[in-house]
Amino acid sequence: MSEEYQAPTLNGFVGQTEHEMRPTILISAFEGWNDAGSAASDAVRRILNSTSPEHVATVGSDDYYDYQFTRPHSRLTETGRVIEWPVTDVYRINLEQAPADLLIVVGVEPTFKWQSFCAQVVRAAQTHNVHAVLSVGALLADVPHTRPVPTVLNSDHPKLQEFFNISASRYEGPTGIPSVLSAEFDKHGIATMSLWAQLSHYVAQAPSPRVELALVEMLEELIPMSVTSEKLREDAVAWKRGVDELLAADPDVSKYVQQLERASDASELPEASGESIAREFERYLRRRGRSRGDGQGPDFEI
Repeated sequence: MSEEYQAPTLNGFVGQTEHEMRPTILISAFEGWNDAGSAASDAVRRILNSTSPEHVATVGSDDYYDYQFTRPHSRLTETGRVIEWPVTDVYRINLEQAPADLLIVVGVEPTFKWQSFCAQVVRAAQTHNVHAVLSVGALLADVPHTRPVPTVLNSDHPKLQEFFNISASRYEGPTGIPSVLSAEFDKHGIATMSLWAQLSHYVAQAPSPRVELALVEMLEELIPMSVTSEKLREDAVAWKRGVDELLAADPDVSKYVQQLERASDASELPEASGESIAREFERYLRRRGRSRGDGQGPDFEI
């Protein structure tokens, strides 16, 4: 190939137009229905833990939550017991070497007054000059844990579809706060896209480091920034090994997983284009570099 493949990024998208102010990309994840195995919220929080974020707002009040459904947490600290109430927090991350900064919205899906909740998030986005939104989610699906974690990018925005070569979601039915929030952003002229990963439904409990890793690696490509840690890769390997051991002791579930494997393998395309091969090879090189660190560390197969 004469030219090195360059994966499209959200920085590249917001950099296509001129802005009076420095643009910001918003990334969101919400605990609850949209967060199988806590993979999405854990992945977005990993961005916070790998940087020096500034807390800029809190979206949350008694009006938004049913505490019998989403209970507060009691926690012991050095100064005594504290109660942590379900809220959604907003953080800003300044990326001086990148074309755009980040606004991170992470918290708990509200129970009540979703339109009012979304209005507050949209106002925060407008205050921080958000030009593109990426919502992150995870869902349970009939997929085998022995195959690569399925991830998908979707957008209803024509320019994002063209830029990333993606399509709109065809889903219709009950939805969560990420979809409602995306619709509100669209009304205000802010381009949105979604990133979803699928978790094997027979291992639905949190945490799910293997699915989290798949989301983190996609986020690293879309921003781009370095987030993945060696510890996360090790946890993903250990998680898969533990699931393998549990299934080996249950012949019925093992047989079911084999059926899922056959269905998954049959759905794979027999041929790949030169562009897709180049894209996957570039991803492999980036991931190998991150797993090796200084070039001397081990590779991981998950």
